Amino acid sequence: MPTKQTISFENLEVAFSSKSDAELKKMHLVFSLLNNKTLSDIGIALTHVALKLKFPIKWIMKQTVFGHFCGGENIKESIKACEKLAEYGIEAILDYSVEGKGDEESFERTTEEIRQTMIESAKTDYMPFGVIKVTGLGDYHNLIKIQAGEKLDPEEQKAYEKTKARVDLLCKTAYSLNLKILIDAEESWFQDAVDDLVYEAMEKYNQDRCVVYNTYQMYRHDMLDRLKKAKDQADKKSYLLGAKLVRGAYMEKEAERAEKFDYPSPIQPSKEATDRDYNLGIEFCVKNNGSVFLMSGSHNENSNLLVVDLMNKYGVNPKSDHVFFAQLYGMSDNISFNLANAGYRVVKYVPYGPVEKVMPYLTRRAAENSSIAGQSSREFELIKREIKRRKNSNQ
Repeated sequence: MPTKQTISFENLEVAFSSKSDAELKKMHLVFSLLNNKTLSDIGIALTHVALKLKFPIKWIMKQTVFGHFCGGENIKESIKACEKLAEYGIEAILDYSVEGKGDEESFERTTEEIRQTMIESAKTDYMPFGVIKVTGLGDYHNLIKIQAGEKLDPEEQKAYEKTKARVDLLCKTAYSLNLKILIDAEESWFQDAVDDLVYEAMEKYNQDRCVVYNTYQMYRHDMLDRLKKAKDQADKKSYLLGAKLVRGAYMEKEAERAEKFDYPSPIQPSKEATDRDYNLGIEFCVKNNGSVFLMSGSHNENSNLLVVDLMNKYGVNPKSDHVFFAQLYGMSDNISFNLANAGYRVVKYVPYGPVEKVMPYLTRRAAENSSIAGQSSREFELIKREIKRRKNSNQ
């Protein structure tokens, strides 16, 4: 049985142990901008214009928002960020965050780039995962048609077969390199088609160990039931279920489409319902830890503490690969560093790519920090408290 750990996400000395005073002041600048929605929106708009006009602003971006939320512009730069995390017991996932043009050439390029991230990850003992988004590997229009029960024409079928082959290649690469691979969630109107690819890969590669993980967005009111059915299917077909649980990423888009096409929204009626199902989902996974392997992808402090309690309750060794905690690079370090310091397996998603090509990713992060209830305010408050703590301790 693992020893019960007492964890406080208020331990700022641990939370910011990797940051020098200068780095902490830089974080203060970044979150002071994000904490002001008007300034944040203006900054994003001006950055888009400056990059379009080819103004030399890369250095400024690397010193501020890009440098805070991204590991670097390429694999080599980003591994340095991962190495620093590893010094504090935090593992990392290289996440290629460039949105391609949506043609076959860009799909091939993305596939090869992700394959290279896994080759480099396998050379370390602190980068256990690869990550893919199926829409980065093939035309999502074909997935929509498949889910709707429409027949693909010969060209579409050929393209879809290439998508399947790319997914299989990357899952096979993870398997052969002794890594794991996370497959991101998509919108509800083609998630079923993505699930088919994921479960096919699980049946193939999750026989003797858990390699492939599907992502479950618990802000969908049907997702807890889908998670349970996925376990039943895995049990019947004798493979291990890899489950990454998140709250969700497409709420506005889902609501708009449901209204436009006049069908019931798949989204939970309230945040409370989402939180309830998220917590029930992680309990279901931890309780069934012999056959379900969990990654809890959450920036919610209560949910992370609940996972710790459940691991103690069901006797899950914190050092095993049965449960991982995950947060985004540059966010919720008070959670990540304190969990890692207590001996739990924590991974940070480390996005990377050329500055101008990861702007969509950075725009989403800025919007999240401005709109999630109290997210940037919480981060900003913790940074201010740590600056004050250091100042007082030096007096």
